[in-house]
This record gives sequence, C-alpha cells and structure tokens, in this order.
Amino acid sequence: MRGREFADLTAFAAIVEHGSFARAAAHLGVSPSALSQTIRELEERLGVRLLNRTTRSVAPSEAGSRLLSRLAPALTELEAAVADVKSFGDRPAGVLRINTARVAAVWCLAPLIGRFHEEHPDIVLDVVVEDAIADIVARRFDAGVRLGERLEKDMVAVKLSGDLEMMAVASPGYLARHGVPATPRDLHRHRCINTRWPTDGSLYRWEFEKGRQSLEVAVEGPLIVNDVDVALRAALDGVGIAYLFDEQARPWVESGALTRVLEPWSPSFPGFYLYYPSRRQTPPALRAFLDFLRRAGPPEARARRARRAGERP
Repeated sequence: MRGREFADLTAFAAIVEHGSFARAAAHLGVSPSALSQTIRELEERLGVRLLNRTTRSVAPSEAGSRLLSRLAPALTELEAAVADVKSFGDRPAGVLRINTARVAAVWCLAPLIGRFHEEHPDIVLDVVVEDAIADIVARRFDAGVRLGERLEKDMVAVKLSGDLEMMAVASPGYLARHGVPATPRDLHRHRCINTRWPTDGSLYRWEFEKGRQSLEVAVEGPLIVNDVDVALRAALDGVGIAYLFDEQARPWVESGALTRVLEPWSPSFPGFYLYYPSRRQTPPALRAFLDFLRRAGPPEARARRARRAGERP
C-alpha cells in the first residue's frame, strides 16, 4: 500500500468515526475542503461511493460500511503497534478511548479517574457517554462498559462493579392514594413511569423473578422517558411507580422520600463490565488501565472506598 492510500483510508475512517467532515478535519489537522477533496479522489480511484452526504449528516454507504468493517481492525492494530513501541519510554502514554453507558460512567468510571490520572498523567482518557450499544471495533474504541448480560461473546471482560438490583419505588404520597402492589401483575392497575431502550426506542418491559417464577410486565402510565434521572425525579414528585437501579434509588429509600415495593420479586443480576476486543497487542494505555483495576481490588472494595470518600460508586 502506498503512503497516500493509507492516509486516504485513515481520513475515510476518521469521517465515519466523527460523523462529520468538520470534526474529522479538526482531528486530522486539515481543512474540511481538503478532506472533502481527499474523499472524492479516493471514491474516484475505487469507483464506488463510500459516503452518503446530506447538508446535516454523513454516513457510510453500503460499500463504505463493508470497507470500514475490514479497515477498522487493521487501523486499530497499527495504532496499537505504534503505541506499544512508545511504551518503551519511562511511563505509559497515549489516548484511551472508552465507550460507556451514562450510569456506568457516573457510578463506575468517575470515581476512578482522579486516582488513575495521578498514576498515569500522560494518558488521556477519552470517555464517550452514550446509552445505545456501540460497535467498539468499528468505531475504534479501545474498550467499552456495559452490563454483563449485554456483552458480545468474543470480547474480553473485566468486572467493573458489583452485582446490581432493580427497585420498584414510589413516593409515600402516591402509595397512600393508589395502594401498594402485592405482585407484579398488580402494576397494570397503577400509574407507572416507562423508559425507552436507547437501541430501538421500544419500551422496557419490567423484569421480575421470584423462585422459579419469572415474568415481564408491559406497564402503562403518564410518563415515558429515556433518562433515569427524569424517572427518579418523577417518582419523588408522586407521578407514579418507577423501576430504577438500586444504586440510584437506595439513598432516597433510606431517607424515606421513596418506598420500595415488590422487593421479593427483584433479584440481583451481573453488574457492569469493562470489555475490549481479544487481540495480540493490547494498547499500552488500556494495559495500564487494566493493571490499575487489578491493583484497586475487587469491585466491592472499590465501591466501599468510593462511599467513604463521599462519592457514589
């Protein structure tokens, strides 16, 4: 491959990664017009359109998606190889790109950032928060953070949090007006706060389990949200029953502002994991972060330290 071809393919990958000619040009240190000319010449040489452009967005065509699926792992390996050579310096350096759900960013990553930066001041953490599940290989992330039940089988996973639990909660005022549900089926007679999946926009069916019984309930109510903090605020204000992570709801239950219902029906489940592709060369920045996690101890110990420091794990 000639040097120009490598540069052009890198430019194409950057445009898809950033979703914008302007942002990709800023990342590459070139002008948007020069980058646009580079892509036009690349498409002419290949004889296919790689990008579909509108005035507001840019996305890979079918041919572009196929090229990127083969190109992204190769570029990642090349970057890892260069970073690996740089790691022979005094201390690890570089950029560690992590894609994570918002609650995991707040509970799992944020309490670690200060200590990690103290140990590795030359590593830049680039944390992208989005609740939709991302293809970390195609988008050239070094790692991601997701619930254990949503991990792909070909990923290496490291537990980042303890087990989690869901809590059905409502304000005491709401329960005084509408009564307390005794079983999940009673929720059909209640005003519930719905949440949407970030992946396809469908409504989350509340999942319950007790002994050998398990069921999903499609609840109804006056509010649909895609943000857990909005659901929490609505529950505190008496709008209805919300189904939240225990870490989010527990302080309010302990204070008496919320009351937990259906507790026997809410078992624990695997928490959040840091995951990354299995490959021969682990980028030095990621390797340093993995070593840091091992030294920090098991997730439960990290959570206790975060609580003692006045932070939420």
